[in-house]
Amino acid sequence: MALSKVDLENQVENILPETLGGTGASQFPAQFRNIIINGDMSIAQRGTSTASITTTGYYTCDRWQFQMGTMGTWTQSQSTDVPSGQGFATSLKIDCTTADASPAVGDYLIITSRFEGQNLQYIKKGTASATSLTLSFWVKSTKTGTFVVQLYDSDNTRSISKSYTVNVSNTWEKKTITFAGDTTGTLDNDNAGSMQINFWLGAGTDYTSGTLQTTWGSSVTTDSAVGQVNVADSTSNDFYLTGVQLEAGTTASDFEFLPYDVNLQRCRRYYQNYEYTGGTVVSMGNSISSTQAVAGFDFNLPMRSAPTVTLPATGRSSGNINFLTSASGYASTDGTIIAQYINKDCFRFQGTGYTGLTGESVSWLYPVATTNILLDAEL
Repeated sequence: MALSKVDLENQVENILPETLGGTGASQFPAQFRNIIINGDMSIAQRGTSTASITTTGYYTCDRWQFQMGTMGTWTQSQSTDVPSGQGFATSLKIDCTTADASPAVGDYLIITSRFEGQNLQYIKKGTASATSLTLSFWVKSTKTGTFVVQLYDSDNTRSISKSYTVNVSNTWEKKTITFAGDTTGTLDNDNAGSMQINFWLGAGTDYTSGTLQTTWGSSVTTDSAVGQVNVADSTSNDFYLTGVQLEAGTTASDFEFLPYDVNLQRCRRYYQNYEYTGGTVVSMGNSISSTQAVAGFDFNLPMRSAPTVTLPATGRSSGNINFLTSASGYASTDGTIIAQYINKDCFRFQGTGYTGLTGESVSWLYPVATTNILLDAEL
């Protein structure tokens, strides 16, 4: 006798968990259990290498900010040096090119990733049921010794730091650290930054002269990175990081690999890079007079908040953008283009100061040569 659809569904529901070694639906792996976005360093919208770094900024791998306070000069890159046989294709590499063997008291060197409060409500921070968080990652450095990793709650100015050891120079090592749940200080349920993870690479005495704060408490600056070695003390030093996973619970699970397109879309909530080759239409708009033109620009997907928009210069030089007349020719005089009415979904190009646009007509915004439009909504 043929089984009904309901009978088939019941059989699948009963068989699959046993086949996978579980006893019910709860045994299936949770999706997006990793709080870290781009922990495998596979997305690098800004580029794969930046040299001569002396200030804080986002340089290569998405969602990872390099923070520094006057502590050497660095090259950062998306590297293909990875732990063997673990499934990773890329890592974040920090290479010292100008050393600082004697940091000033306020100097610091940190690799940071930040998280929205609305994405952390399930860890129940600030309640009696606060969940522990377990961090796992792969690290490689020519500099051996004690390193510090810190969780910082920016909503409540609370923190916890734990140390780990790089045992062997220039060798990939996996580290696992568990942070207890914090029963004090709830996190804001919004799209602002509520918590961050800090991988310390060096620090002055403002951050190292106390006692390492290994339990949650009000953040004390001098207790942040006690014992941290100085990766900036030689131009022979470098530091690699990949496979970073932060998850609820006291046990580290295997790294959660996401499809490249899914990982890219998650990163584009915070940063989007649109590249156009010469002659490719960026947007079709209209000339509202002989001197003014407008055009809309819709984002690939909504961003965390209204972004900072970086536009190329206006004009006929290589890499600039310009409005064309309806006759597909240049205006007589180049104008100026700005972004206005910016929100998390779109903005409008406003071109003014032109001469020779065809009024009340279609106009096209296009690049003279390869150029980029950048949108930044980082935390």
